[in-house]
Amino acid sequence: MFGDHLCLLRGGGDLGTGVALRLHRAGFPVAVCELESPLAVRRTVALSTAVTDGETTVDGLTARRVERSTEVAATAATGVVPVLVSPELPDLSRSVVVDARLAKHVRDTTIGDASLVVALGPGFTAGSDCHAVVETLRGPRLGRVIWEGSSAADTGIPGVVGGQSSERVLRAPTHGTVTWKVEIGDTVGSGDVLGQISGVDVATVLEGAVRGLIGDGSTVEAGMKIGDVDPRGTGTDGGASMWEVSDKALSVGGGVLEAVLTWLDRSS
Repeated sequence: MFGDHLCLLRGGGDLGTGVALRLHRAGFPVAVCELESPLAVRRTVALSTAVTDGETTVDGLTARRVERSTEVAATAATGVVPVLVSPELPDLSRSVVVDARLAKHVRDTTIGDASLVVALGPGFTAGSDCHAVVETLRGPRLGRVIWEGSSAADTGIPGVVGGQSSERVLRAPTHGTVTWKVEIGDTVGSGDVLGQISGVDVATVLEGAVRGLIGDGSTVEAGMKIGDVDPRGTGTDGGASMWEVSDKALSVGGGVLEAVLTWLDRSS
């Protein structure tokens, strides 16, 4: 029913993947544009992993790297999400563009990029930068579609997981190349060194399980988010968080789906 309406996502991290899941399950063809070196931390639940691995499957949805924009439509029509390395918006026919890069400020997305342009989170104003904004801040407004105005401002404080907020996030202590000693899913203890950046140790202050790590060999800037430790460990809740799209990502994805369906209804 929606096969003629390609939805192009700029960014295939964990929230973008939640958007892709919701749209795909509703019957929309979906494609993702990514960087050559994706910045996603929760790589086990990010379609952007297809850039480095060639193909990945998240919650039953398969994504595959394609090399040319001419391959996008045909691949999406098969139910596989094509992932194209393209920092710029590629020249291909689409109905919807979703800025899922979570840059928290306007980069190069404009309201004229597609018939419907949706942006995730702070930094965008619906009605000028895009047609709609979807709230990404945890709380009673998470996933809400905003047709006029902006989402809540960036608090700079990570969401609470297992009773922990900022403590669970690993940030780069310096500029350089990341080398990890652990993998996603490993159990770690407080004070453990998980890797290094240019000879400087990256340690965790929490005991738990590694929930996310930026790709090994990535070049990062000081202060950048590079990992995440889940204090719930690898039990039922913690284990699921490593391998399944989060409740937040699905809520945001539901907001994008609502925006797309509302636009189609208004256009009919």
